[in-house]
Amino acid sequence: MAEERECCCSHKTKERSEKEYKDMIHRLNRIEGQIRGIKGMVERDAYCTDILVQVAAVNAALNSFNKVLLTNHIKTCVTNDIREGREETVDELVTVLQKLMK
Repeated sequence: MAEERECCCSHKTKERSEKEYKDMIHRLNRIEGQIRGIKGMVERDAYCTDILVQVAAVNAALNSFNKVLLTNHIKTCVTNDIREGREETVDELVTVLQKLMK
């Protein structure tokens, strides 16, 4: 990854700024740690409701990650594609939103 990237979207890739990249990796590392913690709870025969509370925390963290990623996607990729006449990006966004809302 370059020292400081210019935000740029293409059909199937996206270069992210250093800040956006670091934020995403930080969030994912935290979620990964939470998952490992849940695995450890199962291995230690923790009480079911204690595990369920931790699973709910992971779900909330993933939802937060999705919100940030979706916001950035709309503000960059979707906006840029519409400006460049690639209206199909809106259809792609609608499809993704339908999947997220299941």
